[in-house]
Amino acid sequence: MTMLASLLDSLVPRMPSYSTSDYASVVSLNLFVALLCACIVLGHLLEENRWMNESITALLIGLATGVVILLISNGKSSHLLVFSEDLFFIYLLPPIIFNAGFQVKKKQFFRNFVTIMLFGAIGTVISCTVITLGVTQFFKELDIGTFDLGDYLAIGSIFAATDSVCTLQVLNQDETPLLYSLVFGEGVVNDATSVVIFNAIQSFDLTHLNHEAAFQLLGNFLYLFLLSTLLGVATGLISAYVIKKLYFGRHSTDREVALMMLMAYLSYMLAELFDLSGILTVFFCGIVMSHYTWHNVTESSRITTKHTFATLSFLAETFIFLYVGMDALDIDKWRSVSDSPGTSVAVSSILIGLLMLGRAAFVFPLSFLSNLAKKNQSEKIDFKMQVVIWWSGLMRGAVSMALAYNKFTRAGQTDLRGNAIMITSTITVCLFSTVVFGMLTKPLIRFLLPHQKATTSFLSDGNNTPKSIQIPLLDQDSFIEFAGNHNVPRPDSIRGFLTRPTRTVHYYWRQFDDSFMRPVFGGRGFVPFVPGSPTERDPPGLSRA
Repeated sequence: MTMLASLLDSLVPRMPSYSTSDYASVVSLNLFVALLCACIVLGHLLEENRWMNESITALLIGLATGVVILLISNGKSSHLLVFSEDLFFIYLLPPIIFNAGFQVKKKQFFRNFVTIMLFGAIGTVISCTVITLGVTQFFKELDIGTFDLGDYLAIGSIFAATDSVCTLQVLNQDETPLLYSLVFGEGVVNDATSVVIFNAIQSFDLTHLNHEAAFQLLGNFLYLFLLSTLLGVATGLISAYVIKKLYFGRHSTDREVALMMLMAYLSYMLAELFDLSGILTVFFCGIVMSHYTWHNVTESSRITTKHTFATLSFLAETFIFLYVGMDALDIDKWRSVSDSPGTSVAVSSILIGLLMLGRAAFVFPLSFLSNLAKKNQSEKIDFKMQVVIWWSGLMRGAVSMALAYNKFTRAGQTDLRGNAIMITSTITVCLFSTVVFGMLTKPLIRFLLPHQKATTSFLSDGNNTPKSIQIPLLDQDSFIEFAGNHNVPRPDSIRGFLTRPTRTVHYYWRQFDDSFMRPVFGGRGFVPFVPGSPTERDPPGLSRA
C-alpha cells in the first residue's frame, strides 16, 4: 500500500505539466470517445426498436451530454469541442461520401441515373427556389434583420440540403431496390448540388442581377458539377492504373490499401483546392475505385478496404450526430435571441413548412414525368414510393448546419441578431426534423411498404466484396443477354431510344469497357499473381466472367 501511495504521489505532480488548454483537450477527447462507444452500444441494443435508430440515438445522447455539461459549468458551455465547418467538410464528410460511392449498388444506381439526377439536381434547384421565395416573403414581415438577395438564396440552398440517413437505415435495398436506389442516389446528389449552389452564390455578385447574370450563374453551376465529376473519375482511374502496373501486393498489401485510402482523400482535397465540389468528386472516385481499383488489389486487401471504408464512414456519421446534439444547447447562440423567442419559433416553423412544400413541389411532378418514360410497371414509382421519397428528404442534418455556420457566423460566433436567429432556427429545424420525422420513419415505411420477400438480390453471398462490387458498372444481365444474341433489335427511332435507353447505353458501355478500359485500368477479371493467395493461384482464365 505504501508503494502504491508513493507511486500515485509521483504521478500526480506530473499532471500540471500539461498546459490548461492541452489538458482540457485531452479530457474532452476522452469523454467524446467514451460517448461514441456509448452510441455504438445503445444503437445496437435499440436496433429493433420501433421508433429509434442509430442517428437519433447519437443525437439524443449528444443532447443529454449537453444538458449535463451546462449544469456542471453553471450555464457557461454545453459542448466538449468547438464546432468548425472545416472539421466537418475536411475530415468527417469525405469518408461518408466516398464509402457511399464505394459501396453503392451500381446496377440500380445507373439504371435509375436519369431519375436520380432529376430528383437530386433539378429537384434541389426547385426546392431551393421555393424556400428562397418563401423566406423572402415571410421574413420581411417578421423583421428579423437586414437580409439581401444573396442571403435569401443562401438560406434556400442551406435548407434544400437533405439528410436521408434515417430512411436509409430502415429501407432494405434487396427488398425495395428501386426505392433504396432513388433515396440513396438523390441524397448524395442533393448534398453535392446544395453545396455547389451555396458556393456559386457566395462567389457571385448578385447586386446587378439580370438575364445575363442568371445564365452566368447557371453556367458556373454546370461547370462545377461537370468538372468535379471528371476529377473524381480521373483520380479513380489513376489509382487503378498505378496499382495494376506496380503490383504492390507482391511485397506488402499494406501499401496498396494505404494508396487506395490516400488517393480517395486526395481526390476530395484536390476538388477543394480548385474550388470544385468535393462531395461529387469523392463520390464518383469511390464508384470508379470499386469498379477498377478494388479488383486490382489482393484478396486480403479487398476484405480490408471494404471494412475499413465502412467503419470510417460509420464513425464519422455517429460523430456528426453526437456533436450536433451537444452544439444545439450552445448557450451563447440562444442568449442572443432570448429577448424574442416567439420570433425564433416563427422562423423555425416557417422553414419547416417551406422545406415540406419544397419537397412536394418536385417529388410528385418529377415522379410523374419519370413514370411517363417507363413502360415496365415494375420500374415506375408508385404513389407510396413517392410519399417515402418525399418523407426521406424532410430531415435536415450536418450539411445544413455546416453551411449555416459558414454563412452566419465568424469563427463560430454570431454578432448580429438576425444571424443568431438563423443559427438557432437551423439548429431547431435539424433537431425537430431528425428526432420527430426520424422517429416516425420506421412506422411510416412499415405501414406504406409491408415486409416483402426479396424478389431480386444483387449481392454475391460468400464473396468478400463490397455491395454490388461483382456487378459491372452498368447492367451485367443486359450484357449477358446482348452477348448471347447478336440479333438484338436496335431502336429504330428517337422514341424507341428514349423508351429503351438503359439497355442500349449499357450494351455500348460494356463494349467500350471491355475493349479499352479494362485492358488499361484492370477491374473485374484482372487477377494479380501473389503467391499464397487462393484467389490469385487460380488460372487467369477461370477468374474471368
